[in-house]
Amino acid sequence: MSETPFPPLIALIGPTGVGKTALAIALAQALDGEIVGADSRQIYRHMEIGTAKPTLAERRAVPHHLVDIIAPDDDFSLAAYQELATAALADITARGKIPLLVGGTGQYLQAVLEGWQVPRVAPDPALRAALEAEAALVGLPVLFARLQAIDPVAATIIAPTNMRRIIRALEVHALTGIPITAQQGKAPPPYRMLTLWLDLPRDLLYRRLDERVDGMLVAGLVDEVRALLARGYDWALPAMSSLGYREWQPLWTGEATLAACTERLKFNTHNFVRKQISWFRRLADVQPLVADETALPQALALIKQLGV
Repeated sequence: MSETPFPPLIALIGPTGVGKTALAIALAQALDGEIVGADSRQIYRHMEIGTAKPTLAERRAVPHHLVDIIAPDDDFSLAAYQELATAALADITARGKIPLLVGGTGQYLQAVLEGWQVPRVAPDPALRAALEAEAALVGLPVLFARLQAIDPVAATIIAPTNMRRIIRALEVHALTGIPITAQQGKAPPPYRMLTLWLDLPRDLLYRRLDERVDGMLVAGLVDEVRALLARGYDWALPAMSSLGYREWQPLWTGEATLAACTERLKFNTHNFVRKQISWFRRLADVQPLVADETALPQALALIKQLGV
């Protein structure tokens, strides 16, 4: 007797603004599927425009999971995301639906698709604050040198300029006495997986991104930022320091004009796309798709080969 095959999992990845949402909804409707978000900004409530979150109409058309799940000042971690995403995928599969993992946050995607074993070490705000203060006083290179001493493997993976990840690695070691990389591993999830990479030529994508930023302004992005600040959400929060929001702080402090902040957002969005692509290249067995009218039929043909 042959073994029962693993259930399917379709991942749709791609840079911000390329058109993942529209294609994901079309695929989900064709496959009787549901979407699990893999976006580190769309998890936040009250942040609609700057995150290019699926609209309410789009979320009614197809069930979406892991969108609008926490407040901008709630703590959230990669381990928490992975746990929630894994549970959502299992729930969708158990109900006989096809799960689609959709987003552009490379670390979220890798953690789920490769089954990362993420250290379940709760954040220590006091320790983090002390490390941040130390970095401000003596410089981040001092903290990175400490990381090299206690976890040389992590120091080859984490960029010397990435303060958040350096502090997290030092935090895990301080709280457990074990290097963070010694607590990490991989256990691929029980799915037969297909990863589709939706993309466009860079010049066309950048033009589309610039137009999207202009559209966000028309839709009321600055008013959205104002409303977040009125709710008491501080610029120092991870949510408020993310792309689409941090660029407006100089407008509030009087250090830059609306036009200058808009240009900075466009520049930062281009840079963000380049970082996304470097993450996507780490994923194995990725099938490329061009974001045009051929994307849907090509995606369905590839999914059919998966036995769906």
